[in-house]
Amino acid sequence: MAKTIAFLTALLVLTPPMTSWAGGDTRVQALPALADDVRVLRFDPHGRGRLVAALGDPLRARHIAVVVPGSDVDVPRFGGVLAMARAVHEAAGRPDDLAVVAWLGYDTPEGVGVDAATGRLARAGAESLAGFVRDLPPAADVHLLCHSYGSVVCALAAPHLDVADIVFTGSPGVRAGSVAELGTSARVWAARASGDWMKWVPKARLWDLGHGTDPTSGAFGARVFDAGEGGHDDYYRAGGAALRTMARIVVGDAR
Repeated sequence: MAKTIAFLTALLVLTPPMTSWAGGDTRVQALPALADDVRVLRFDPHGRGRLVAALGDPLRARHIAVVVPGSDVDVPRFGGVLAMARAVHEAAGRPDDLAVVAWLGYDTPEGVGVDAATGRLARAGAESLAGFVRDLPPAADVHLLCHSYGSVVCALAAPHLDVADIVFTGSPGVRAGSVAELGTSARVWAARASGDWMKWVPKARLWDLGHGTDPTSGAFGARVFDAGEGGHDDYYRAGGAALRTMARIVVGDAR
C-alpha cells in the first residue's frame, strides 16, 4: 500500500498548458514529442534536467516497461528516448495492460570520454532507477530495456530490483562476469546488432575503467536474441528483429 501511495504522489499527468506543471521551463515546452498521450511522471529542471514520462497508464498496467537510455541524453534530447518507448508500445500493439516509461532519471555521459568508460554516473543512475522502480505499483511486472551505457545502470541496480526482465542492447559491458553475478532473479536478455560499433569496444575492466564482460557472450549466460544487421541506434527501429523481441518480452510472451 505504501508503494502505491508513493507512486500516486509522484504521478502527474501533463495537460496543456505545459507551464502549469513544468514551471515555465523552456526545455520541456519546446519538446514536440510530448503529445497528448504522454504522462509526465517526474521532472527536475536542475542541471541538465531529469524527465520521466509514460505511454499508457502505469497505475492500471499489468506490465510496465522502463526504457533506460545511454549517453548523450538530456531534457532537450528527451524526444529520442520517448521515441524508443513509443516504438515498443506500438510494436506490442498498444495493449491496455502495458505502460512504457521513458526514463531519464540520471545524468548520462556526454560522448565517449571518461564518464562513458567509468561507472561513476552509472552508480548514481542505478540508485535513482532502484528508487523509481520501488515506487511502481507492486502488482505490475516490470521489464527493464537498457540501451548502451544504460545497461551499466541497470546492471548495477539489478540486485536491488524486483523485476521480471532485464534486457541489454548495444551494451559496453555490465560490470559482471555472468548473469549469476548480477544478483537478480529476473530473466536476463542481451542482443547486439551485427553493425553496432560497440562490438569494437574492449570488454575489459581495470579498477573503474571499462565495463567488463559482453552480456551477449556465451560465458555470460544471458538469453541472447537476434538484433539484425543494424547499427548502435537501430534496436528500436520499426519492424526490426530486436524491437519485435522486446515487444514480446514486455508483455510476457517471450520465452
